[in-house]
Order: sequence, then C-alpha cells, then structure tokens
Amino acid sequence: MARVRRATRLTGLLTSVLLLIGTAAACGSSDDAGSAGSAASESSASSGAFPVTIQHKYGSTTIKSEPKRIVTVGLTDQDAVLALGKVPVGTTEWLGGYKGAIGPWAQDKLGSAAAPTVLKDTGTGPQVEKIAALRPDLILALYSGLTKAQYDSLSKFAPVVAQPKEYNDYGVPWQQQTETIGKALGKETEARTLVQGVEDKFAAAKKANPAFNGATGVMATPYEGVFVYGSQDPRSRLLEDLGFSMPKDLDKLIGDSFGANISKERYDLLDQDVAVWIVPDLTTAVKKLHDDKVYGDQSVVKEGREVFIQETGDYGNAVSLSTVLSIPYVLDRLVPQLAAAVDGRTATKVEQPAS
Repeated sequence: MARVRRATRLTGLLTSVLLLIGTAAACGSSDDAGSAGSAASESSASSGAFPVTIQHKYGSTTIKSEPKRIVTVGLTDQDAVLALGKVPVGTTEWLGGYKGAIGPWAQDKLGSAAAPTVLKDTGTGPQVEKIAALRPDLILALYSGLTKAQYDSLSKFAPVVAQPKEYNDYGVPWQQQTETIGKALGKETEARTLVQGVEDKFAAAKKANPAFNGATGVMATPYEGVFVYGSQDPRSRLLEDLGFSMPKDLDKLIGDSFGANISKERYDLLDQDVAVWIVPDLTTAVKKLHDDKVYGDQSVVKEGREVFIQETGDYGNAVSLSTVLSIPYVLDRLVPQLAAAVDGRTATKVEQPAS
C-alpha cells in the first residue's frame, strides 16, 4: 500500500547536508516573501503571541514572529494551517491526485490563493534543496517520522516543529496537531475553537448512536497480508472518538509503531463488533479477504459487521488524513456505515456513501 510504504521511507536519513548549507545561505529574509503564504488569511496573528516556544521530540523550537512562508513536511499538517487561515507555500505529497496536496474537504479554505508547491518524498526524507528554495520561515513536521538528522538539517534555514515526543511517529492526535500549529501561527484561541467544533460533532454522533459506546472496533488494510492500525494511529482514533474500544492485545502486538502486519494466528484481533477495512477496491479485494478461510469464517464476516472504504477515493483519503478539516467529511459517511454494522441485525446491509 502506497501510504504505508511512504511512511516507512520517511525514516531514511537526509544525504544532502553539505549542499543544504550552501542553499540556506541564499534563502534570504522572510520579509520579502511573496503573498502565497498569507493570501487566504482572514485575520492576522496577535502580535503579542510571539515569541512562542514549542516542545517536540528533538527538544524545543522558538518562533520569534508570525510566520508567513510555511512549509508542511508533516503529511497532514496542511489542513490545520488552512483551517487557521493560512496557505502554506509548500506541502508534502502523500495521497496524490490533489493540486497542492489539498483535498476537497479543504478546498474552500484555499480561496483564490495559489496552490502550494508540492514536495515529494524521494525515499530519503524531505527534499531539502526544494524546501530551502521556498524560503520558509516555518517548517511543520508534526504528522511525520522526521529523524534527528533531518530535523537538524532543516533547522539550518528555518524553525522546525517536529513530531511530539509523547507519541509514536505518525501518531500525533488531530487535536494536538491543530492546537500546536495554532500556537506556532499565533492563533491558539482559533485552534481551540476549531477543535471544539469537531469534538462537538463526535459527541453528537455518539449521542445519536448509543450502540457505539463500549463496542470493539479495529481498523485494518490488506497490505502484504493484513496490516492493522494501532491505537496511536489517527485512523484508529476515529473509532475511539466515536466510543469504540480497540482490541486489548493490539498495541502489545504492534509495539512502537502506528501499525503492523499480523499473522493468521492473530486474525482473532479482527473479530470485533466492527472491522473497518481500507481496501484498494470494493470488489476484488473484499472477495479475496472473504475467501481466506481463517478470516472468512469469523463472526464479524458472517454477521455483516464489516465496513469497507476504498482507499484511493476522496472518502478513503479523508479517513487516512484524519485532520480537523477532513474529519467532518468522514463522519458524514462513516457514522451511518458503523451504525448499520453494529445494529445487531445480520440482514442490515452496510451501504457505501452516495459520494
């Protein structure tokens, strides 16, 4: 699966440190930056918000003044930036297919601003030279697997906010991601308001679906067998935030990662009140899963308690991002599917969203 391979590649070390030093000298001052990074801003940050210091996996980073040229190395960080009224000058491609790496759930936040320059992971981490050429005054890498060497390299030409140390790589919760980025942009109050708005949507969904409370659920994908997402992955947190609980042995099996492949001997982890599958397609991939006797004979299959999401569509992409902007889009589609899966009636079909 492309997104798993990409996450794995992001742990490689940068190899262009010497070249970076020369490039950084030519970066120039952020004061002469173009308007792309702030064209969509409806309200500027409070001047009293700076300087701010943010703790992360590799220490702390101080941002001295309001950033105007933001590059997102974190694969989902752009959504929080957009939600807070800023447009990054550079984003990092993960899902593909979206201009500027901005999904349909976030397009209205772009407004009339130019789409960000899209950076790619070449297999050795962030594209240092291309990032330097964008003359950033802030680099965000919260949803990332940034290494210390990569952090040090990027820090030579701009403040870098790396992933938080209290979570696995690619494990920052969307709430903390949004609030941390809000602090970095001098918009803490706005960030908290955004988070509360989405949390209210979760609360409303839970109230309308009491069967979710205490039910067990698991997120998985048929990647090189079966890959299961752990409790520190944003996809799994979608279920937890709706009231579901993870299998008790899941994190013990996965260890220090956002997910892991499991053997057939542990397919019992899939036999929950609901199994949510992110699949390459809704026909062949599903049939292949059901044809596997170990999985196909489980109650979760026989009783129709599965939810299937096509990974390459807008819906699947929004699930994988799990950001302050994509989550409302997801809830409109996922909640009805989950409700059908756990209603206790085998005959209830879990329908695909209309769009």
